[in-house]
Amino acid sequence: QVQLVESGGGLVQAGGSLRLSCTASGRTDSSYTMGWFRQAVGKERESVAGIGRLGITSYYADSVKGRFTISKNGALNTVNLQMNNLKSEDTAVYYCAAGSKGIYSSNWNTSSLYAYWGQGTQVTVSS
Repeated sequence: QVQLVESGGGLVQAGGSLRLSCTASGRTDSSYTMGWFRQAVGKERESVAGIGRLGITSYYADSVKGRFTISKNGALNTVNLQMNNLKSEDTAVYYCAAGSKGIYSSNWNTSSLYAYWGQGTQVTVSS
């Protein structure tokens, strides 16, 4: 079992920045592909960014490319999401997720492949 806890959400004006963190605990001896997903009110959960098990390969949704950066600190068991130039449409609850098998560049955005999920952190961008 792996437990994930997100932090860093909040209220920010459009054009501003936020940094989300996800800390993993429990059985973290195995390497996991990590992902960030988000869900806005009235919408389905969507992928935002992912990072491979070794922290070398990263993936991004088209809507956040060039604005968001995902990074992994293996020693601290944390995954961060740096969000710059935020827009009102980025408003959502952001979830951290971890998956161990079968996640590649072609399917990183498939939420069902991630076995572990955090509780989410709210990000609100005011226009």
